[in-house]
Amino acid sequence: MKKILMTGLALATLATFAAQAQDTSSGTQTSTGNWTGSGEIGFASTTGNSRSQNLNVKLNLNQETDQWKNNFFFDALRSKGQVNVVDEQGATVKEFETTANRYDAGTSFGYKLDPRSYIVTAARYDHDDFGANYWQGTVSVGYGYIALKNDRTQLSFEIGPGYTEYQPATGTVTVNGVAVPYTEGRQSEVVARGLVNYKFRITDNTAFEDTFLTEAGSKNTYLQNDAGLAVSMTKKLAIKVGFQVRHNTEALPGIRKTDTLATTNLSYSL
Repeated sequence: MKKILMTGLALATLATFAAQAQDTSSGTQTSTGNWTGSGEIGFASTTGNSRSQNLNVKLNLNQETDQWKNNFFFDALRSKGQVNVVDEQGATVKEFETTANRYDAGTSFGYKLDPRSYIVTAARYDHDDFGANYWQGTVSVGYGYIALKNDRTQLSFEIGPGYTEYQPATGTVTVNGVAVPYTEGRQSEVVARGLVNYKFRITDNTAFEDTFLTEAGSKNTYLQNDAGLAVSMTKKLAIKVGFQVRHNTEALPGIRKTDTLATTNLSYSL
C-alpha cells in the first residue's frame, strides 16, 4: 500500500503538469500558471554538557490558473539528543540517539468549475517513527470552494470522501505487572476528508496562514492544524514561526494521541 500511495503522489503531480501543459498548448490558459511557494529550513545544534541536533525542512508549492488550482508539499523533521539508558550491567549511561524522525508529502490538483468552485483530487503520505502511527496514507476526491480572495485575505474549503491505510505504532500493555509490547496489524477504512485554508496579510511584510486538515473515519480520526506567521526581511527572505498540532482519536496503550511541533525557520520565496 505504501508503494501504491507514493506512486499515486507521483502520478497526481505528473497529471497536474500534463493537464497544465495541455491547457497552455490549446490556448485556453490566460494566466501564466507559474508555480509559486516557499522553502523553509531550521537547524539547531548544541555541544558540551549536552548534545543535540535538530533539523526541519519544508517545501510548499502552489499553482493557480483560470482552470487549475494545484498544490504540492513536503515536510521533514529529524532530531538527535542525549538520552539516559540502562546498560546490561544496570548502569545508567548517556547515548546519542534519534528522538524524532518524520517526513510527509502530498499533492492535490483541482479542476475549476467556475472562478470559485472546483473538483479536487488529493493524496497524502506520512511516516513517523515516534508518532501514533508509523505510517499513514490517504487518497481522496472532493469538492472545493474559494469563499474569499482579495489582496489581503484568502479562504478556501475542501470536502469529500477518501480512503486511508495506516500502521499503528507499537504500544505497551501490562501483563502480571510487567509492561510488554503490543502491536496491531495494518488498518484501513473509508474517511471523510476536510480541509480549510486561511491566509491573511497583516501588513506589507507580515502574513499569517492557518491550514486545518481532518480525515474522519469510524476507527480513527486524524486532525492536523498548521499555523504560521512570516515576517519578510527582503522580497525573497523571511523569518517564519510555526506551530503544528497532530491528533489521532485512537492510539494503542502507551502511545500519546497528540503531537506538537514549534519551529522558527528561515523561509525563501520561490
